[in-house]
Amino acid sequence: MLSRLFGASESSRTRPTWYDRQISPLLQAVCRRACTHPIHTIVFTALLASTTYLSVIESSLFTGSASASSSLGKADFNTLLAGSKTLRIGPASEWTWQADEDVTLDETYEKLALLTLLFPESTPANAPQTAPLGNAVPIPRNSSAELLPSSSSAFSQISHDTSLAFSIPYDEASEFLAAMQELPAPIGASDAQKAEDGSVEEKKWIMKAVKNASSSPTDLRRWATESWTSFLDLLKNAETLDIVIMALGYLSMHLTFVSLFLSMRRLGSNFWLAATVLFQSVFAFLFGLTVTSKLGVPINMVLLSEGLPFLVVTIGFEKPIVLTKAVLSASLDARRRHSAIGDNTPLTIQYAVTTAVKEKGFEIVRDYFVEILILVAGAFSGVQGGLRQFCFLAAWILFFDSLLLLTFYTAILTIKLEINRIKRHVSLRKALEDDGVSRSVAENVATNNDWPSLSSSGTEDGSAAHTDIPGFGKKMKETSVPRFKVLMVTGFIVVNILNVCTIPFRSGYYSSSASSGLASMVNPAAMDPFKVAGNALDTIVTSAKSKNTAALVTVLTPIKYELEYPSVHYAIQEPVSSLFGGNYKDQLMDGMGGRVVDGVLKSLEDPVLSKWIIVALALSLAFNGYLFNAARWSIKDHTQPSNIKPPEEYEVMDKAPSNVRLVDSGAPLRPLTPAIPPATIRKDDDSDDGLEMKPTAHQVDPSGPKRPMHELEILLKEKKAPSMTDEELIELAVRGKIPGYALEKTLENKVRAVKIRRAVVSRTHATRQTSFLLEKSKLPYEHYNYDLVHGACCENVIGYLPLPLGVAGPLNIDGQNYFLPMATTEGVLVASTSRGCKAINAGGGAVTVLTGDGMTRGPCVGFETLARAGQAKVWIDSEEGQKVMKAAFNSTSRFARLQSLKTALAGTYLYIRFKTTTGDAMGMNMISKGVEHALSIMKNEGGFEDMAIISVSGNFCTDKKPAAINWVDGRGKSVVAEAIIPADVVKNVLKSNVDALVELNIAKNLIGSAMAGSIGGYNAHAANIVTAIFLATGQDPAQNVESSNCITVMKNMNGNLHISVSMPSIEVGTIGGGTILEPQNAMLDLLGVRGAHPTSPGDNARQLARIIAAAVLAGELSLCSALAAGHLVQAHMSHNRSQAPSRSTTPGPVGIQTPTTLAMTNIKDKAAGRR
Repeated sequence: MLSRLFGASESSRTRPTWYDRQISPLLQAVCRRACTHPIHTIVFTALLASTTYLSVIESSLFTGSASASSSLGKADFNTLLAGSKTLRIGPASEWTWQADEDVTLDETYEKLALLTLLFPESTPANAPQTAPLGNAVPIPRNSSAELLPSSSSAFSQISHDTSLAFSIPYDEASEFLAAMQELPAPIGASDAQKAEDGSVEEKKWIMKAVKNASSSPTDLRRWATESWTSFLDLLKNAETLDIVIMALGYLSMHLTFVSLFLSMRRLGSNFWLAATVLFQSVFAFLFGLTVTSKLGVPINMVLLSEGLPFLVVTIGFEKPIVLTKAVLSASLDARRRHSAIGDNTPLTIQYAVTTAVKEKGFEIVRDYFVEILILVAGAFSGVQGGLRQFCFLAAWILFFDSLLLLTFYTAILTIKLEINRIKRHVSLRKALEDDGVSRSVAENVATNNDWPSLSSSGTEDGSAAHTDIPGFGKKMKETSVPRFKVLMVTGFIVVNILNVCTIPFRSGYYSSSASSGLASMVNPAAMDPFKVAGNALDTIVTSAKSKNTAALVTVLTPIKYELEYPSVHYAIQEPVSSLFGGNYKDQLMDGMGGRVVDGVLKSLEDPVLSKWIIVALALSLAFNGYLFNAARWSIKDHTQPSNIKPPEEYEVMDKAPSNVRLVDSGAPLRPLTPAIPPATIRKDDDSDDGLEMKPTAHQVDPSGPKRPMHELEILLKEKKAPSMTDEELIELAVRGKIPGYALEKTLENKVRAVKIRRAVVSRTHATRQTSFLLEKSKLPYEHYNYDLVHGACCENVIGYLPLPLGVAGPLNIDGQNYFLPMATTEGVLVASTSRGCKAINAGGGAVTVLTGDGMTRGPCVGFETLARAGQAKVWIDSEEGQKVMKAAFNSTSRFARLQSLKTALAGTYLYIRFKTTTGDAMGMNMISKGVEHALSIMKNEGGFEDMAIISVSGNFCTDKKPAAINWVDGRGKSVVAEAIIPADVVKNVLKSNVDALVELNIAKNLIGSAMAGSIGGYNAHAANIVTAIFLATGQDPAQNVESSNCITVMKNMNGNLHISVSMPSIEVGTIGGGTILEPQNAMLDLLGVRGAHPTSPGDNARQLARIIAAAVLAGELSLCSALAAGHLVQAHMSHNRSQAPSRSTTPGPVGIQTPTTLAMTNIKDKAAGRR
């Protein structure tokens, strides 16, 4: 509030003050407790609010109504005086009404009572009037009552009410009231019926106050009806301006609610966060209302209904929105710092929340404090009319709201971050599974990408322990999140509904003293006598003036009637709390057992005990459900094969026969170190490397004697292979006892398995002459996360290859600057691309346009006859066939969506090209699964049972091969990138000129490629850049074949160079394949396209394709400039430090330098000079 009013600068807000340093640690401590136990905090707050809310309902709605009903049941004159108004008029007041009750009145005043009889809904539309006429009212003979004109309100046309006003001497009012308890209805509205005793009875207008007092005072339907009637009465007696102001207040309040939901939606929550903010406000209102009532401050419903809208509009929901934004920002900032600094920065939910509270907590509490001070000043201001009471209540509401914001709402934010983590985890895991990655690897990748984690740390920053406490279990499903939301909200609502419904059965347990504190809440609003009987008062004024007599008039509260049969109105209802009736109850309750049952049943009716029983049952059901899910998660997935049939030994590698020595006598087996400690992936975020060495419990001394082979085979069968030494394992593997592909599963240690496999390859007899150096080679194998490799990227792993990685740039692409990661062993490539980036940036950057996005797969199917093949082609091309195939294909994945089908016929073979979007995955496995299912539907349900599926991939795609169809129709992402290079930049940076570049492009990239019959190769070296970025970002290097399809176009535009590249088949993805590896993942992070896009699937992959196209643009520009200037060979020679040309195997001229300009350009220049 203060920052909004005074516009505090950003620097002043970030600079901590003395108060901030003192208060923030306390606020962090409170929030940390709530974040550590979020479920406990939410449940405890909800139960406390539920109890408070029930006490408000029970005491104000039911007990108060019961007392009011019993008092009104007397139907005497003194009861009506409770809400009456006394007015006086006479010469002393200059014939104006005055309400001064303290003035001493003499006997000259004529004391009158003004009664108004109200008949609701007595003049319905298009129906005869049912209210009694004034002259038909049976007035006692000895009564001096006089019928006066009644008053009507602006709502009389809506409510269809009729009223009669009578002026009576004050002393006769009680007798007149007794006579008016029942009034006959008109003949058309009486509806005679037979009573139980056989007599005929008719409907009558019966005074509501005279209903039998023994009837149930807790009838919810009657209470709702009376509440609605009271609301209409309030509208009838209100001023039009007051109604307009209140309508605007309620409209503004609801607009504030809408603004809250829109703000939370911009922060990533469509409904739940805004709903919990409203729950928090309601809880604060209930707590504040309870405290205010217990302190004896009178609060009525009219005051609440008038003040709460303006309190909501004035205070608003800015503080929860600010805290939410700070928590989400702290989570993202921690993520960025984690990527930039390393694993030392904690990535926990508690850290994000406490950091947000540290940054914004003092400002929020300060605003609350100032607002509460203002309301306290209003409470002690002395202003009458309910302002003091409401300010007192509002101050308590804000106090509890601030407390709940730091406890209840921070617990909600903790759950929200955990839900976001689960959604990202499940989405990434499913995307990887759809792309063909095994479930275990997908789970590992998703777990490694989880952020932030939920920690039970007790340290100040929430980062010391790093002990994960998943809110929904590690084995979560996609439905766990909505199920949790629904269970939490539904459980809270059901508990409260059950408690509310049982209130009528427990009414006898509440004494009047228990509700005395809140009884004032149901007091009716002050009556306006001129709204109730304005016309009658005018008549009395006229009569008093004519008589020149002063009058004292007591205007009584309007008396309401209802049109009902007397037998129904006065009927005595049976007690609703009786569980059994008559003899059955007596027989059941006789004896000791009956008394025990009676005691148990009565104890269940106790309000406190019944609440806790319901809570215990709910918690028991939730706990049983959790245990059931835990048991189900722990059951082994039977759809996964427990073991794979190993291939035959001759299919893996040759081994030395048993009677042949594995090594010569002169070259004994080189001893290896004993069993190395198993390497395990560390789960905490503070690990600098991915591996942590732990000593094994089965260390064997290498100097000890070797165990015999039969003993080793027994240990192997008993699955005790990890306890063997490396030499023993190598010997078993070389002899074929342990398959090479099964080392990881056998040893349960992937790093050790790689080491053993290297030794086995080195000592294999069939390849010993070439592979014996591998075991001691410099090929690294340690400090690598093989969990991401095994079952996903490579088999029979013997290590990994470090590849030089450089960055070109930065390059401005569509207004955003990027460094371009390039993994290559070709010198000058990165430097050349950087030069192109510099030139493009000088011209304003590169602009890219995505013209297509669709991966393809072209299966081949066959038929016995050409006619059937033609029918299949016509059916697929038809609207019906397209609809069936599209529905079948789309059902196999959440991301793959079929765009088009293209068919081609070759004899009896039919080729079908499926083109689909695949989200952020490259999508080959995803689309293959969809194609297989679509062809199955076509065969079994489309009427082509005679169709034979030759191959899921019939080279009509076309994948990893040059093909015109990819060049024409596109495959993957189709991107066009352009840049405009000023002439001076071409001259000074690229060391060339525009015309020379344009001519070189035409002669080399266009004509030269056409002369060679190239398909998609109308470029200088697009494959260089594409392959380097593919290797750096984990793409499929083999798809460089079609991804490098590119045509480079250059032209002179007003003296400047306009260059563009069109690449119709860039096949990339940001999830699946090699992108799951940590180094490649880091490079995707460098480009800001790591993993799946959180809101728009496919945007990350499309952005990566744009970046690659822009990088190719830079590479093309630089190389063509070098060729035009004759610098290519010089640059390579200088970079490689080769000062003199080496002898070539093929004889040829040496030392001839490439000309610095094009020949044709020189010829044109010379011709122009001769002229």
